Amino acid sequence: MNDIIQLDTQLLIAVVVGIAILLELILHLKIPAFIALLISSIAVGIFAGMDPTVIVDNVIKGMGGTLGFVATVVGLGAMIGAILEASGGAQAMANYLLRLFGEKNSPIAMSITGFFIAIPVFFDVAFIILVPIIYALQRASGKSLLLYAIPLLSGLAITHAFIPPTPGPIAVADILGADLGWVILLGFLAGIPTLLVSGIIFGKYISKKIHVAAPELSNNTNVQKKADLPNIGLIFTIIAVPIVLILLNTFSKSGFIAQPTFVKWIALVGHPISALLIANILVWYLLGRLKGYEAKDLMNISSKSLNTAGTIILLTGAGGVFKQMLIETGAGKMLASQLTAAGVGIIFFAFIAAALIRVLQGSATVAMITGAGLVAPLIINSSISAPGLAAIVIAIASGASIFSHVNDSGFWLVGQYLSLNEKQTFRSWTVMTTLLALTGFTMAVLFFYLLG
Repeated sequence: MNDIIQLDTQLLIAVVVGIAILLELILHLKIPAFIALLISSIAVGIFAGMDPTVIVDNVIKGMGGTLGFVATVVGLGAMIGAILEASGGAQAMANYLLRLFGEKNSPIAMSITGFFIAIPVFFDVAFIILVPIIYALQRASGKSLLLYAIPLLSGLAITHAFIPPTPGPIAVADILGADLGWVILLGFLAGIPTLLVSGIIFGKYISKKIHVAAPELSNNTNVQKKADLPNIGLIFTIIAVPIVLILLNTFSKSGFIAQPTFVKWIALVGHPISALLIANILVWYLLGRLKGYEAKDLMNISSKSLNTAGTIILLTGAGGVFKQMLIETGAGKMLASQLTAAGVGIIFFAFIAAALIRVLQGSATVAMITGAGLVAPLIINSSISAPGLAAIVIAIASGASIFSHVNDSGFWLVGQYLSLNEKQTFRSWTVMTTLLALTGFTMAVLFFYLLG
């Protein structure tokens, strides 16, 4: 008995030391998160008493096992988003929704725009592309810029965190072994009330408390002419194709399609890699070649998109190493037993772990990947259903979105483009991310206990 207690204590110390090293390297020494995650993973192995030669083997195993899927999917998704961005697809969708909803309901239009555009386009890129549109809305209405900015930011942040093929949920789903179709479905369902609370309702409230005007008109020179924008139906179709195929594959596994041969073909075209390959072909030809882009121009656009994707891919691989080390040392199993004894549910631990890391070091991506690495060993050999695992992904994503503040680059990006001082950014952007996280987590808990 004493040996078991001593072993549990050693493993607990190993986990605590590993996380402490991770935060120290990122926060104070400013070491890149990829390197910090690898160092902290090795530290867990050392402090857990793992054989030194085995530690390196597990680094390779964790990295390789994770990147085989994630690197391909994140890379394909980044290329779709880059061409969609360059072609003016984001602006086309925003313009269409504004016409559809009218000026009175333009905050709703901006929230929906953000929600859908962030599926293929990275958060910060999408925000910068759409900023001129909310500037124009503010100048036309005279109301606070926050009335349009908060719904847009909420839509972008929700999709960025909840719905594949954005990199964060793809990485977490892969580390946890969750089905992407279920993650997409629950991400959409959780996103609707979250968008309503953190985007539309809060945006209307805070815009009455803080009046912000758009910058001078000279900053609004990068909006494309409407005649240059692609067809909106084409944009919706390209975004929808991979999502529909992935969902169809998920539902076919549940037995709702009886024809075995058809199920096999759906498994091929509905696999995330195949679905995104199909979307790449569509976007390359329909938004690229047919719009007059030369092949070399499209190649340059696609290549540049992989610069950002490369960082996320490496981070995800390092998160896989962290997960692998927790599994192989037995620290994950120990954490699971300790949480069970303390009466803490896995989904609550998932949210809290991701939230703590997010608040301490700022990056939502690092928080999601590290949180997933901590949770993954707890669910090995568990009886959690596919929807239950997807709900845990949403819980981690929610925790990793909470309370964006001065250590998060998004805090300064939003403050700069909306001409907010630090106090105003806290009252608007930071509160919005917190409402987003709490609402999203509430939905995740409901899904987990209803479907898990």
